[in-house]
Amino acid sequence: MNSSKSPGLAGFGVLKNTTCHTEKKISVFFSIIFMTVGILSNSLAIVILMKAYQRFRQKSKASFLLLASGLVVTDLFGHLINGAIAVFVYASDKDWIRFNQSNILCSVFGICMVFFGLCPLFLGSVMAVERCIGVTKPIFHSTKMTSRHVKMMLTMVCLFAVLIALLPILRFRAYQIQASRTWCFYKTEHVEDWEDRFYLLLFSCLGFLALAISFLCNAVTGITLLRVKFKSQQRQGRSHHFEMIIQLLAIMCVSCICWSPFLVTMARIGISEGRSKETCETILFALRMATWNQILDPWVYILLRKAVLRNLYKITSGCCGVHVINLHMWELSSIKNSLKVAAISESPGSSKQINLQPLSSMGQ
Repeated sequence: MNSSKSPGLAGFGVLKNTTCHTEKKISVFFSIIFMTVGILSNSLAIVILMKAYQRFRQKSKASFLLLASGLVVTDLFGHLINGAIAVFVYASDKDWIRFNQSNILCSVFGICMVFFGLCPLFLGSVMAVERCIGVTKPIFHSTKMTSRHVKMMLTMVCLFAVLIALLPILRFRAYQIQASRTWCFYKTEHVEDWEDRFYLLLFSCLGFLALAISFLCNAVTGITLLRVKFKSQQRQGRSHHFEMIIQLLAIMCVSCICWSPFLVTMARIGISEGRSKETCETILFALRMATWNQILDPWVYILLRKAVLRNLYKITSGCCGVHVINLHMWELSSIKNSLKVAAISESPGSSKQINLQPLSSMGQ
């Protein structure tokens, strides 16, 4: 029997001549810290979302709450499952041959790495599209973007991510144990087969496409909010514009900074045709950077709100002694009001209604 083609030994080729040496204590420390912080931050975000959903059940905010809930739940399970497997691998001294004879654990680990890597990116792009539609086309958003449609989009995104993760298994291609012997992913060493390169490039292209969609939609949303801000002189609208623009900038910066190194590394390995010079340390650093995106997601999408911004403003103004923005600008802050201001300013005849209301009240 040819043992090199045995399915049970498919993932062990990298264990023979590994050139990656990671210090066990530091690696375990990183895994436990990432797992703990990710679980705590996402759990806190879920609690805040549940309270917000109980307080605000309006249709305009239901879609955002559902998408945000899907994002933080995905990140939470990603930290739980991937973190638990990684800690188990470290606790077993990375002896894959002893506890992974049939390569099942490596396959599960690889599927989870791909799914929980792509799904948050896809959900981030869907949230960017939803915000863009809500700001630029508020009437269409209020009539067509129902909770049922949002749930269907969430289901389709998850199914698509599952399909991408299962694609190597369906093609009888096993996930490979990486050079550090701490995680499983597509083949990244001595990649010469076109199918192995295809999986790496597919993962990178889908990730870059999701980031590009998010960047484009967030840019359109930010420009639209700035136009509304300059057109509308209402005090209520200013705080929501500032809040939304800060959130959009944070979302774009965190996603691009955290995911770009890993996506670029995988793309370079796929393009190099077996001549990649990416080291194990470089890949591990890019992977840890991508993990930080799942940790920061709830803080960017959920926790970066009016209360935090107001406290930061007070601290900054107290230290600098400069009064920049009136605190009344941060009253009644919510995404619903931001979309409401955009809808009023973009709807036809809104300026007439706004101007006629004071006249009618004076006449009475």
